[in-house]
Amino acid sequence: MTDPLISVVIPLYNEEEAIDELYRQLTAALEAYGAPYEVIVADDGSTDGSFEKLSAIHQRDPRWRIIRFRRNFGQTAGFSAGFDRARGEVILTIDADLQNDPADIPKLMAKIDEGYDIVSGWRVDRQDTFLTRKLPSMVANRLISHSTNVQLHDYGCSLKAYRADVVKNINLYGELHRFIPAMASGYGVRVAEAPVNHRAREHGKSKYGISRTFRVLLDLMTVYFLLGYSTRPIHVFGGVGLISFGLGVLIGLYLTLVKFALGQDIGTRPLLLLAVLLILLGVQMIAMGLLGELIIRTYYESTGKSIYYVREELG
Repeated sequence: MTDPLISVVIPLYNEEEAIDELYRQLTAALEAYGAPYEVIVADDGSTDGSFEKLSAIHQRDPRWRIIRFRRNFGQTAGFSAGFDRARGEVILTIDADLQNDPADIPKLMAKIDEGYDIVSGWRVDRQDTFLTRKLPSMVANRLISHSTNVQLHDYGCSLKAYRADVVKNINLYGELHRFIPAMASGYGVRVAEAPVNHRAREHGKSKYGISRTFRVLLDLMTVYFLLGYSTRPIHVFGGVGLISFGLGVLIGLYLTLVKFALGQDIGTRPLLLLAVLLILLGVQMIAMGLLGELIIRTYYESTGKSIYYVREELG
């Protein structure tokens, strides 16, 4: 079998009604594009007839490869399983609910051909409710762009294209799939956006609610730390520790002056407790930073991972 140029990765959960139409539209779009391809579907523990339909598709079209999870692990796990098994030079991701339009795939591939490493779809005319979906997404997109310095209008769009050598170097945990462009920015990748069509959901129901926004904020803290301090944790923990320790010492010096110069009793003053607390907190934070440095060094040396990334090399 010819090695594919494109690998399409689709995480899927209880989308029985959409599968046949997904196959028809995706096949039409990929065959019209004309490049060898494969489709990898990660069935995330569906409880309806999704796997049976996917099995039937695999029997008549072996380009469709199916992964069946033992239980529901989440969308990020589906992407990760697909990335691990993808053989194409370019990996495309798309939702299974048909809200992403497979006909937009050539737009993303055109940007890849221009030399970009990641191309993110931008749902300009998004067909979702404003209060529960669009507004939280707008706030999250601006916050993520500001925090990571990777300016994208739509981090949440699943329709994206990645060069395989970029995305295969990223380990995904939790719900970090939407942060792949930001996480990859640490490798010096080139990121672009392409306006794409977005359609109203016709089958099934959304698997996400307003609570997803809070998980995004927590994941953003993780990404911010990984991007800025993953190889130097002492800078963040030690910095906070030095500030805390310094404030505690200053308050302690002030109380010493009050005690011996003015003869006042400081034993019952809340400032004394605050000074002790700040000094102890400072020592703990510095210790955490040093432990973090030891852990980071153990990680990089035991796995053989490099702290730098090479785009290309001549000679």
